Amino acid sequence: MSYLEIVFLAFALSVDACVVSFSYGLVINHERLKSALMLAVFTGVFQGVMPCLGYFSTNFIRPYISSHAQLIVFIIFTALGLKFILESFAENKEKTIDIKLLSLFLIGVATSVDAFSAGISLSLYGNRIFKPALLITAITFINSILGFNFGGKIKNIPTQWLEIFAGLVLIFLGVKSLF
Repeated sequence: MSYLEIVFLAFALSVDACVVSFSYGLVINHERLKSALMLAVFTGVFQGVMPCLGYFSTNFIRPYISSHAQLIVFIIFTALGLKFILESFAENKEKTIDIKLLSLFLIGVATSVDAFSAGISLSLYGNRIFKPALLITAITFINSILGFNFGGKIKNIPTQWLEIFAGLVLIFLGVKSLF
């Protein structure tokens, strides 16, 4: 696989992280820089680590993970999306949305399951993994920051609608993972 193909792969892998960050960018009102950076770090690191795990465990883990990967992503994204939607109907409209460490971890895992498979593919193509993993990490980090910031630019829409939309986007990503 050429480096140009790996760049395209990195952009494709970063789309989910960008969309999730966009969704959070829609609804987070305080500590935006910290939240954007935390999302970008978690999604970027997971996107870089998962291909390495896939690369080095090609022959061992693939039979166990591959049949459940789509379901795992579906459950995580659907749960996060439903949480956003349910919180949009909460009485206290002055609430702040924080990204907890567990949520960051789950987002990292959910957005990088495909990267695990990419690592398997890179192994089967005979590529080395270090440079592609760094490239995937960097592109995901940048796209996550861009997605979060773009989500914050369209905040003139009523908050409840934004929260519902963000939840629906996450649920859509979960459903998309099943196909």
